[in-house]
Amino acid sequence: MPLDWASLVGFVGTACIIGAYAYLTLHEAPNPFILHGTNLCGAALLTISLVVHTNWPSLVLEGFWAAIAIVGIAKALAKRKRTE
Repeated sequence: MPLDWASLVGFVGTACIIGAYAYLTLHEAPNPFILHGTNLCGAALLTISLVVHTNWPSLVLEGFWAAIAIVGIAKALAKRKRTE
């Protein structure tokens, strides 16, 4: 079966999430904006794919993944504001 656009978008989202995890693992002091921003982009792209090719458990997982990334970005913004 050939890959359609939604599957390709999902693969890019998967690459983002795997890349963010690798970044977290390989860097001693990862930039939270890069880490959480990449995770958020990955979750958004996977959500687009999952809306087309519905898989409810995975869609719920991506919702939580995005929410955690948003909290991480908010915490990083608050920390940056406190240190300025």
